[in-house]
Amino acid sequence: MTTPGLIISAPASGTGKTTVTLGLLAAFRAAGLAVQPFKSGPDYIDPAFHSAASGRASVNLDSWAMAAPRIGQLIADQPPADLILAEGSMGLCDGVANPGEAGIGASADLAELTGWPVVLVLDTSGQAQSATATALGFAAMRPNITIAGVILNRVASPRHETLIRDGMARHGVAVLGALPRRASIELPERHLGLVQAGETENLSRILAEAGRFVADHCDLAAIRATAASAPALPVQTCRMPPPGQRIALAQDAAFSFIYPHLLADWQAQGAEILPFSPLGDQGPDDSADCCWLPGGYPELHAGALAAATQFRRRIQAFATRRPVHGECGGYMAMGAALVDAKGVAHEMAGLLGLVTSYEKRRMHLGYRLASLTAPLPGFAPGAQLRGHEFHYSTILAQPDMPLATVLDASGAAVPETGSRRGLASGTYFHLIGQKT
Repeated sequence: MTTPGLIISAPASGTGKTTVTLGLLAAFRAAGLAVQPFKSGPDYIDPAFHSAASGRASVNLDSWAMAAPRIGQLIADQPPADLILAEGSMGLCDGVANPGEAGIGASADLAELTGWPVVLVLDTSGQAQSATATALGFAAMRPNITIAGVILNRVASPRHETLIRDGMARHGVAVLGALPRRASIELPERHLGLVQAGETENLSRILAEAGRFVADHCDLAAIRATAASAPALPVQTCRMPPPGQRIALAQDAAFSFIYPHLLADWQAQGAEILPFSPLGDQGPDDSADCCWLPGGYPELHAGALAAATQFRRRIQAFATRRPVHGECGGYMAMGAALVDAKGVAHEMAGLLGLVTSYEKRRMHLGYRLASLTAPLPGFAPGAQLRGHEFHYSTILAQPDMPLATVLDASGAAVPETGSRRGLASGTYFHLIGQKT
């Protein structure tokens, strides 16, 4: 018997589904339930908050970048739980135009694959009975999924709630909760989305308050009763190969974006993780046989990285004999210089000739399919990798050889090919999986 689950989704971003998800996780945990969180799609920020609220690692499930057996494996790999709550991304049916491994990356794909019913979070600002049409429209658009009910968010008054409930009742849509506006549990935002969980002041207070708020205004028993699952997904062990046996992994406030499923894959195959802090002026452990610099926020710590002379010296020495790879922020930190938002250039590690700038912000966002033209730690030339890119930096110089031919989800060529020099390599995209 598989664990019953629900997907917390919405018609669009900005409706409050993250706050609702965190409140549900905290409320069920406070009630003594073991709740396993997941996140649909590529995201680093939300899962960290999920983990803080639930006390369990939150894992990304991505229908564009992962085949169905891979998704099944990641679900099966998690410890036993009483309930699964998966937070959707963007709107329920939003994804790319062309399917990938198991879909277009939409949360609705995950609902079809797993059989988890959907709880829609509706921002009811400026409408009443008309909100019912939104719930009915999603049920019609993806008839193979189950809309378990709705949670009304940002309800203006008791009269407003009564009108919306009347419209829902007339059309058989279950209202599982109604949340009035509450600014005190809104999470702060930053240029790449939410501030990271580890940087959020009074996070435990916010989560506890969110849990009480949701418990007071939602029917937790009814929500749990709607959870369900289809027969277990096929499971196929297809783990991502580790980049080495002993992996020096940069881990601090500047380098924190690495998917939990990658670390779990590496460790399941016997790899050892050796964390170090570039911001603490530490270099990679000399006993490691490769070094991995994840993404993060190096632009917010560019001055500290430029002053970290021991880190720079040690990673330069490491790269003369063993591979070093960086993703997004890690890639930028491996370059020659990083120009911050004020136009100040900061010296970086110098393993690559890359120069990047945040002086003129430009969003780069989307799925990436990369065909390697040179080896990357763990992968041979010709390997096809699936990943995701999300940053606001601009390349000013990239004099080194390209690492890959990169396409977006529509099949269009992407100029950010990654680069390589000697044993150093980097990409702007974050690795999620491998094309099957």
